Amino acid sequence: MNTGHEGGCGTLHANTAADVPPRLEALACAAGLTREAVHSQLAAALDAVIHLTRHPQSGQRQVSEICLLQRSPSGFVTALPALTSTPTGTLQAGPALPFLKSRCPTLL
Repeated sequence: MNTGHEGGCGTLHANTAADVPPRLEALACAAGLTREAVHSQLAAALDAVIHLTRHPQSGQRQVSEICLLQRSPSGFVTALPALTSTPTGTLQAGPALPFLKSRCPTLL
């Protein structure tokens, strides 16, 4: 996502927000990048993943999870949950919520 613009958005098909780094790794490695290079690009380019699901009855999309991406000591990027929505729509705080609040003070 190197567009030269502040911020960006893209779509990736994955089952959960935590599946995004390994999904991008698989796609990029298939294209010839090394695992280390993929995670270096991930760490530099992405801050958050917003995972959408479809409501079973209405078919409407809803936010089910917001995860922040962070580099682990091993150098690989992982998704750390900030907010998760239960099937009834209740929001649950995750370990990355304080950092999300510091980045987006008007979010909650």
